[in-house]
Amino acid sequence: MNKEILKQEIKRHEGEVLEIYKDSLGYLTLGVGHLIREDDAEYGEPEGTPISQETVDRYYEADFDKHVDETIHVCDKNNIIFEELPESIQHVLVNMCFNLGANRLGKFRNMLYACSVEDWDEMSRQMEDSKWYGQVGRRSKELQEMVLDT
Repeated sequence: MNKEILKQEIKRHEGEVLEIYKDSLGYLTLGVGHLIREDDAEYGEPEGTPISQETVDRYYEADFDKHVDETIHVCDKNNIIFEELPESIQHVLVNMCFNLGANRLGKFRNMLYACSVEDWDEMSRQMEDSKWYGQVGRRSKELQEMVLDT
């Protein structure tokens, strides 16, 4: 898995904001989709507070690594050997996990089953057959194309 390319793909989909902002659900967020938690130094700061590039990069590195680990865990639970998947499928799964979180990614049971049997057409159909697909705009279509091009 080319982590640098994947990081750029996720950053392009998530966007990068150098201040505290409200995400689509109204939660205070910063950088590349980092949800501000109570143990973050920025917790309690108001929307619009500037954030340095260094801080954004630090959070993004940690969040990226966490979501790779979570993706591998979801794969393990669904009889998928992450390391043996085609690189494009690895990228799709990590990107989805970054966007959805591990719990919601794990609910894509039919998609994950299709992945486990390397049925990329069915995996693509299952991605489209979700509320997520319509909510994230071009991101879902690009990820679906990556699956179909595998």
